[in-house]
Amino acid sequence: MKKNLKFIAMAALAVLCSCSKPEQAAEIKNDTMATKTEKDAKPIVKVAKVTTESVPQLEEYSTTVEAKIKNSIIPNSPLRIEKIFVEVGTNVKKGDKLVQLDAKDLDKLNLQYEFQKRDFERIEELYKVGGVSKADYENAKTQLDVTRKTIDSRYENTILTSPIDGVVSARNYDNGDMYSGQPVLVVEQISPVKMKINVSESYYANTTKDLDVKLTFDAYGNEEFNGKIKIIYPTINAATHTFPVEIEVENANLKIRPGMFGRAVVNFGSKEHVVVPDMAVKKQTGSGDFFVYTYENGKVKHNKVILGRRLGDRYELISGVDNGASVVVAGIENLADGIEVEVIK
Repeated sequence: MKKNLKFIAMAALAVLCSCSKPEQAAEIKNDTMATKTEKDAKPIVKVAKVTTESVPQLEEYSTTVEAKIKNSIIPNSPLRIEKIFVEVGTNVKKGDKLVQLDAKDLDKLNLQYEFQKRDFERIEELYKVGGVSKADYENAKTQLDVTRKTIDSRYENTILTSPIDGVVSARNYDNGDMYSGQPVLVVEQISPVKMKINVSESYYANTTKDLDVKLTFDAYGNEEFNGKIKIIYPTINAATHTFPVEIEVENANLKIRPGMFGRAVVNFGSKEHVVVPDMAVKKQTGSGDFFVYTYENGKVKHNKVILGRRLGDRYELISGVDNGASVVVAGIENLADGIEVEVIK
């Protein structure tokens, strides 16, 4: 009886195994076909044809406002400051009296000059009749001339005036202080004002004197100010391949002040450049490079590009894609250089 049961169990196991093999084989076959189908399937993409356009070459630069002229008010010799007539922020005109210095030395010099003048007149009379030598006469004359020039210099040094129309931007002494090296005052001309920017050498031929510049300043939001390029430096920095340019703004209402941070936008004309949809442009992972895939003869090609301006939903390309090329605008995620793709409309 036990032998019969054992035989029956073995027979049932054999039948079960024979029944399962075709199903397993079918599953393996289906999996293989599915994998093969996935491998053979081409990525589906959408492409767009690109053309060149005339694109304004607008460049934006950060800059800081400077006074057109900045003068330090300094005496010629260390004298005591009797009185300062202006404060920081005072608007002054050229020739305005700013500082009165101690005049005691000037009084002494004037008295000395009067004595020397009388001596010279006496020596001059004696020289005419041969009473003194020519050398004595010339020596007395020289001493008188030196004293006169010293008085003129001290007089200019006693009253310090403004050399320009401007505003007092610094005061470093009080009345009664002894001048010790720092400027007594600083006067700055702020109408007009100037700013400097460093321009790429690629724009050197397009940069001309009196070229218009649009400026904005953080202090005034989106309000625009008009400036012009006034100075173009003649040399290019070999390390940065840029050259300095000086911009001038009239600033008649004195709204713009030295030290303000601003942005200057310069239009260097227009250039014919390829323009592509922004969907076609991707950033290379792990770098600052950008790329575009172009499509030709059933395959795609990876193209490194240099971006110019963003034009709404498009980008200007400085280089990387030729005029008339077809670029991939959808399905980029599954692409690699040189693979075949299927294009849909």
